[in-house]
Amino acid sequence: MQDATPEWLPDDATRADLADRLTAAASAMTTAALAEITRRYPWFSELDAANRASVTLVVRAGVDGFITWFREGATGVAQQNIFAGAPRELTRSLALQQTVDLIRATVETVEHQIVTELDAPDRPVLTTAVLHYSRETAFDAAEVYARAAEARGAWDARLEALVMDAVVRGDADDAVSSRASTLGWGDAAALCVVIGDPPPHDATVARLRTAATRLGLEVLAAIQGPRLVVLLGGTFDDDLDASAHVARLVDFFGAGPVVVGPLVDDLSEAVVSARAALSGRRAAPAWPEAPRPVLARSLLPERALAGDGHARRELAQGIFAPLAAYGGDLVTTLEAFWSCGTSIEATARRLFIHANTVRYRLGRIEELTGYSPSDPRDAYVLRLAGTLYRLLG
Repeated sequence: MQDATPEWLPDDATRADLADRLTAAASAMTTAALAEITRRYPWFSELDAANRASVTLVVRAGVDGFITWFREGATGVAQQNIFAGAPRELTRSLALQQTVDLIRATVETVEHQIVTELDAPDRPVLTTAVLHYSRETAFDAAEVYARAAEARGAWDARLEALVMDAVVRGDADDAVSSRASTLGWGDAAALCVVIGDPPPHDATVARLRTAATRLGLEVLAAIQGPRLVVLLGGTFDDDLDASAHVARLVDFFGAGPVVVGPLVDDLSEAVVSARAALSGRRAAPAWPEAPRPVLARSLLPERALAGDGHARRELAQGIFAPLAAYGGDLVTTLEAFWSCGTSIEATARRLFIHANTVRYRLGRIEELTGYSPSDPRDAYVLRLAGTLYRLLG
């Protein structure tokens, strides 16, 4: 149903006469508007020829659209979006504020032309019409930029998903690095992959990005089926420091375990972190008391039992092999310590050594491996590492 003609408009014959006079002055108004835009805004002269021509089309469309809109009763029914004929690239070249400046200069120029070129009795109604039309034009601009932002957001989401898929699969080559750079990923000093359950709603992923950015972190994230995969970059001191940063973001994940992969230096090595985080997420249910977030390295026993060959080799060669190579009866002391129910005195009696010697050797074991034989969880790691070391030779 067509809207009623506004009360401030004159009758059809008067409107048609005014519209004819405006049509005759349309070219002059367009030229004047472009001259004013050039004078006010240096950015217009810095545009390339194609974009300046596109701006000219928009200005002329605005003037012609106003005349048609006024002639047909200012109902909004006949009005077309003046930005519809402009190339899509123009919204990439002009910021929203620049578009607002363009509209403002055009409207003010048209108002000035009305005041100086038309008869005094005709000025009030045309000035009122320009004000109403400028409001409609502002809505047009907002609609165009909203659609462009939505399209860019959808494209960025697809591109981000491709980058994260390449990271997980180990295909992060130079092309993937270039795509990540397009999404705003910089040259982070260190990075890690974090994997957890997806949030209840997709919008929460955007909140995670915002929160990570506020922490000074670079972030890429994508939901891959039943998991949320996040790539975090920053100036982390070590894995524990990275985990401390992730701890401030866990509320943006789902309710399940959140596993932090080891730090790596660049995007091409991110698959190492992703592989460990994926393995840790699969194995995390086997350790109900695991912290949240939990380092993938802290889940080495569960990952090894779940069939992760990298975890088995890390336990055997990375943890127990240095202990076995050190000598000094450390392995013998460790096994006696466990056999004696973790009693230092009983261990000393069994080995015919002083209790302080046992304490020294246990401390040395912790220095070499990073695990304390007296801690139940650490003892579990050391026991399994010893078993795998013997099995793998």
